[in-house]
Amino acid sequence: MNSHLLIAIDGPAGAGKSTVAKRVARRLEIPYVDTGSMYRTIAWLALQESLTADQEEEISELALSTPMTLVEGGVKVRDVVLKDELRTSEISNFASTIAAMPRVREALVRKQQEIAQVQSVVMDGRDIGTHVLPQAHVKVFLTASIEERARRRFEELQGKNQSPNYKKLLQEIKQRDENDRNRTFSPLRQAKDAILIDSTDQTIEEMVEMILELCCTKMGGAE
Repeated sequence: MNSHLLIAIDGPAGAGKSTVAKRVARRLEIPYVDTGSMYRTIAWLALQESLTADQEEEISELALSTPMTLVEGGVKVRDVVLKDELRTSEISNFASTIAAMPRVREALVRKQQEIAQVQSVVMDGRDIGTHVLPQAHVKVFLTASIEERARRRFEELQGKNQSPNYKKLLQEIKQRDENDRNRTFSPLRQAKDAILIDSTDQTIEEMVEMILELCCTKMGGAE
């Protein structure tokens, strides 16, 4: 297989991107880049500093000036490793808001592109195949019904001893979808050359195998 393999996995919230991307990266023995965690980190920092959504300049400056390191299962920033802190509904919703800020997105996209310049990666997000890595060798767009995505989020939060409200989660995901699809800068959309996979009735392993087969086909090699 190509010594510098770039795999882009895009899709809406709750489609299974992160879980699938992690397993594909593990099978191929290449790094996984969770771009969503980068936006969540800026959201966490902004809330720590009591910034609000209308303080775009200050939030953009955080994204431009704050070094962060992706670690297993989280992000290291300011000598703190953030993991579960990034998975709350508050952080998810605020991250969706700040991801629409052009300067924030520009700063983080630059970081993501720098990572991919020097190594093979599996990268997931909302605009990887269309904007961050348009040159990716393999592009996948994962989707699922909104009810299934809300159910997955509900079970994820239950597993963390939280008491989620399904109807509230469903509404939050609808709002995130609307924000992601309608933002001016890099909206969520399927790249023209991306393969669409509906994960509603697919197991994680089935999706992983499909993507690995795509890698073999695209690169003309074997896993």
